[in-house]
Amino acid sequence: MSDLPSLSPTRAWVLLGAAFLTFSVGAAFMHSYTVFLVAFIEEFGWSRADVSVAYAVGQLVHGGTAPLVGILVDRLGPRRLVLMGGAILAAGLVASSYATELWHMIIIYGLVMNFGANCLGLVAFVPLLSKYFVRNRGMAVSVVQSANGFARAYSAPAATLMISGLGWRGAYLWQGIAMAAAILPLAALFRGTDTKRATRAERREKAVAEGGWTVRQAMRTPHFWLLTLVYVFTGLGSFLVALHQLAFAVDVGFDKFYAASVLGMGAFLSLPGVILTGTVSDYIGRELSAVLTYGTSIIGVACGLLITGPGDHVLLWMHACFFGLTWGARGPAITAKTADLFPGPNLGTILGVISIGTGLGAAGGAWLAGFVFDVTGSYRVAFWLSIFFYVCGSVGFWALRRPPAIRAAG
Repeated sequence: MSDLPSLSPTRAWVLLGAAFLTFSVGAAFMHSYTVFLVAFIEEFGWSRADVSVAYAVGQLVHGGTAPLVGILVDRLGPRRLVLMGGAILAAGLVASSYATELWHMIIIYGLVMNFGANCLGLVAFVPLLSKYFVRNRGMAVSVVQSANGFARAYSAPAATLMISGLGWRGAYLWQGIAMAAAILPLAALFRGTDTKRATRAERREKAVAEGGWTVRQAMRTPHFWLLTLVYVFTGLGSFLVALHQLAFAVDVGFDKFYAASVLGMGAFLSLPGVILTGTVSDYIGRELSAVLTYGTSIIGVACGLLITGPGDHVLLWMHACFFGLTWGARGPAITAKTADLFPGPNLGTILGVISIGTGLGAAGGAWLAGFVFDVTGSYRVAFWLSIFFYVCGSVGFWALRRPPAIRAAG
């Protein structure tokens, strides 16, 4: 982002809180799909791979549209993106209540809702906050990223209660109404952050004047592609587990609401977990902080592998807590690392392009877990693959220790 006004420290912290609130609202509606997934299986008899398709497509769209969101936020600012994204997400939620076929959810959830939610997510706010939180950038990014885990914490039990009382169609309808009511208040929190439109030549000149990176320069470094791979590995590791956690717990015999509550409480731990790891990364380095979070997630997945029946309450809690504690915790380190490596007015666009890796990994993990279950009748192979990709992510991130030098674009 460019041409941003100077702000008082108080106003900067207000914007940080506004970004957290907006991201948590949009993310909650998207994460509730894990509960609707179970409802779809019960009503339509779709296979696990089938119900995972909409989510997988959504993650591809989420990653694929991240560059567009980055370009838009660099040019327009977050307030206009909140208005646009909120309206699109609200329309998608209402439309979901009328779905009768799998392809309806692929279009509505996978395409429409994910683009809308992307406009309310991390890519939309990191460029803004990176300008005002330079020395403690990791902390600022981690606060916003923690909204994702916070949303997971309350979305599952809340959606479970709504579906049990209203049915899944009524739940989607009222979620859409709630999102529509929140659009204007959320957008108002970002007043004064709109950016002045600039031509491509002006943005390039400003990037050079500020010593910043252009997208082309970034793509000429191995760091850019290694970061993209880290995003892919992290998405695979996380979503081989996350989307199917509730279905896994129900399959082994746990009560649905009990399991949703336990997993929700575990996800709630990501709020302090993400903030802690992001803040610590400002002091011990992004790489070491990220490797520690990968290790913690692996412990959580391993606890899930040890669950054999509904009597394993302690293992379910350990799985939920260790996995939830670091859900999204790589995000602040990876995002802050991107800002560290490629600063400048084109950061939003660069981050958006790299975030394609997240969409590819998350889509592949979500679908692969469902496919593995359909073939083997168990999620255990998926959980082992999750551990493998977490290891790959930690190795890749550790290799990013040295910053690149700007190369002239040819």
